[in-house]
Amino acid sequence: MPAPAPANPDINNILNPPDLTLGQLVLHADPVVQIALALLVILSIWSWAIMADKFIEITRARRAIRRLEGEVRDGTAPEKIAADDKHPCADVVRAGMKEWKAPPDTQESLHEERDRVERSMRNELAYEVRRMEKRLPFLATVGSAAPFIGLFGTVWGIMNSFTAIAQSHDTSLAVVAPGIAQALIGTAFGLAAAIPAVMAYNKFATEIGRYVGRMQTLISTVGGQLVKQARTGRA
Repeated sequence: MPAPAPANPDINNILNPPDLTLGQLVLHADPVVQIALALLVILSIWSWAIMADKFIEITRARRAIRRLEGEVRDGTAPEKIAADDKHPCADVVRAGMKEWKAPPDTQESLHEERDRVERSMRNELAYEVRRMEKRLPFLATVGSAAPFIGLFGTVWGIMNSFTAIAQSHDTSLAVVAPGIAQALIGTAFGLAAAIPAVMAYNKFATEIGRYVGRMQTLISTVGGQLVKQARTGRA
C-alpha cells in the first residue's frame, strides 16, 4: 500500500519542488535557509561595491606613484611637485616641504633635519594608507564568515529535509535529492561570496604594500634633495 502524501505543505515543498532549477530551489527552501541566502547576497553585493571602489582607488595610486617616480628621476624640484594641487602624491611632498621650511626649535645637523622632514612625509603617507585601507577589513570578514553562514544554512536545510523524509516514510533518491539540493545551495552561496572577497583582499593588501614601499623610497630621495638645497639656502 503506497505511503500517504505528506499533509504539511512545507514538507511537500521540500520533497516535491516544482523543478530543480536554482530559482525554484531557493524559492522553496526553508525560511531559515532563505534568510541565510539573503544575508550572503547582501554581503556579496556590498563586497563587490567595495572591490570596485578600491580597484579604482588603487589604480589611481599606481598611476600617481609612476608619475612621481618619473618626475623625481627627471630632477623635478620638490617645490614644483608640492605646488601641483592636482598631483595625487603632492600631499606627501607638501608635508615634507612644510616641515623643511619651518625653523627648527634647536640647532640641528643636516642629518637631523633630513630625519625630521622624512618623518613628516611618512606621517602623511601613513594617513593616506589608512584611507586606502578603509573598508578592506570588511572583505576579510566576508571571506572568513561567509562560508560558515552558508554552512549553517546547509546544515539547517539538511536537518529539515531529513525530518521531512522521515515523516514521508520514503527514502528513494527522487525524494531525498531535492531537499539535499536545497540545503547545499547555502554552501554554494557562501563560497561564491567568500572566494572573490578573499582574493580581492589579498590583491589590494599586496598592492598597498608595494605602493608604500615605492613611496618610502621616494620619500628618502626627496628628503635628500631638500637637504642638498639647505646647503645653498631655502627657496
